[in-house]
Amino acid sequence: MLSFEITHEDHCRRLESYLRTLMPASPFGYARKLIKSGAATLNSAPSTPNTLLSLHDTVTLKESATTIAQLSATRPPLDILYEDGLILIANKPPGLPMHRTAEFESNLVDTGQAYMTQRDTPCKLYPVNRLDRGTSGAVILAKSSSSAAIYGRQVKETGLDKLYLALVWGIPESSGVINETLDGKESETRYRTLLAGNNCSLLAVTPISGRMHQIRRHLASIGRPVVADKRYGGGDLPELSGFALHSFRTALSLAESSNLTVCAPIPDEMLNICKQRGIERNTLLETVYRLSHQEAS
Repeated sequence: MLSFEITHEDHCRRLESYLRTLMPASPFGYARKLIKSGAATLNSAPSTPNTLLSLHDTVTLKESATTIAQLSATRPPLDILYEDGLILIANKPPGLPMHRTAEFESNLVDTGQAYMTQRDTPCKLYPVNRLDRGTSGAVILAKSSSSAAIYGRQVKETGLDKLYLALVWGIPESSGVINETLDGKESETRYRTLLAGNNCSLLAVTPISGRMHQIRRHLASIGRPVVADKRYGGGDLPELSGFALHSFRTALSLAESSNLTVCAPIPDEMLNICKQRGIERNTLLETVYRLSHQEAS
């Protein structure tokens, strides 16, 4: 048997996503087949493709020549949290733009497109939703214009059920609702304080409306700007390539009428800045794991 211990890099990742990260060149559906056949287990027990992993979990694979041949020593250039024939959900690194904003600049869409081509997956990627350059986390890319239309309509009509993690300056109330109008339009953001550090707090934030820079502007409006968000008063920290805002959990209805919840592991630099500011890493990881299992609003 082949055993792998889960680190913070895969904390709250779906089991299927983890196996595809281990075996990025494997045929589409191979990881799911291993899980459903019992050849891949979690903590010595059968599991499902959508089970979320936790720090120090053990994933075990039945040893075979085929599986061993598929294992890779390096992770793929695109961190895929979920994929089917219509869409993929990627974990965008902080500081990476969605699209090219300057000649030869790295960006998520081009990186994803190059990886799809390398993997021999014929498609053209279209963002269904977008994240600011400085924001990390889950973002949906459609594999065709028709898929983009299907999921774009869902976003427009019902919105995406998204939950963000934000490290902000100061210690806000335990929870609150921000209703400040943005760009002349009604806007609502809800937040809950998860953990407090040295003059900073980690918040769970849910945007009810979808205005530009809504979370960043709303948190700044109550005097709690996102750490390193210099545009809205959060200062500039050289150790962060973006700012401390992470799209952690996304829930959506798939085209075949099933529901999906995906969580994006927190990037190293956000974990590190939390630790520097007095928020212990294991406590943070335990807290977000509980958060990942709470019912989406």
